[in-house]
Amino acid sequence: MSRIHQRSYGVKAAPYGFLLPAVVLFALFFALPIGYALWLSLHRVEVKGLGLGKGAREEVWAGFSNYAAALTDAELGHGALRVLGYGAIVVPVMLGLALLFALLLDTERVRARSFSRLTIFLPYAIPGVVAALLWGFLYLPDVSPFHYALDAMGLPGPDLLDGGGLFVALANIAVWGGTGFNMIVIYTSLRSIPAEVYEAAKLDGATPLQIALRIKIPMVAPSLVLTFFFSVIATLQVFSEPTTLKPLTNGVSTTWSPLMKVYNDAFLGGNVYAASATAVVLALATFVLSFALLRASDSGSQQGGSR
Repeated sequence: MSRIHQRSYGVKAAPYGFLLPAVVLFALFFALPIGYALWLSLHRVEVKGLGLGKGAREEVWAGFSNYAAALTDAELGHGALRVLGYGAIVVPVMLGLALLFALLLDTERVRARSFSRLTIFLPYAIPGVVAALLWGFLYLPDVSPFHYALDAMGLPGPDLLDGGGLFVALANIAVWGGTGFNMIVIYTSLRSIPAEVYEAAKLDGATPLQIALRIKIPMVAPSLVLTFFFSVIATLQVFSEPTTLKPLTNGVSTTWSPLMKVYNDAFLGGNVYAASATAVVLALATFVLSFALLRASDSGSQQGGSR
């Protein structure tokens, strides 16, 4: 009986043993860093005297003062507004192009489908820093072939590294790199639609445009919602593009985006406590926005289903 009991206990404990490596990795590389960031955000450094010598700097409890400073920081607010303007360009353009390319690749008359799909997806495989450097030098008037061609035609070249043109320049990098991934997600969803649906629509006299608008797009709506969430989250986390372009222009400040401010406070200003509080605020804002968008999407799909 004891052997049977031990054997049954081992069978019951086996799933927990399989889960243990994943739990350990989750705790070490996800839960622990988040907990440490929360702990840092509730503390600050107190400097005594000139701040020299042993014991001159002491870590003390700060409560929610770091959070209050982050929420009232004008630079953080301006960075959030810039990111919202940047996202207003990136998200609709990128998803619109991804949907258009997916619909074009899903047509019957398209040629070199595999090559076209690979060509559109290829920019996504290029690291963001490399893509930002590539486009950054193309934006510089002194080395850009586009500016050279415009000068040869006697036309003025646009300044894409300052003012409102900077948003277009940064958005172009994001759209160029992210359209391929979103296109693959939507195209895969299109390929899963049964062929009988298209055949029935053709028998009813539907044109290819009507099939695309009334059948394909509604049936890939979950993929569109998924890519929309991914795009919004990636927009809120923009960092590498403006950071890479910063040495090329004075139009990008060290706090151009919220994540750049976190980096600036933590590694340039040496205030990891304030940076941790700002990072927590940004994480909570991203979570709340994502949750609100998911609820809105679920309510919209339920209303559409009830109709």
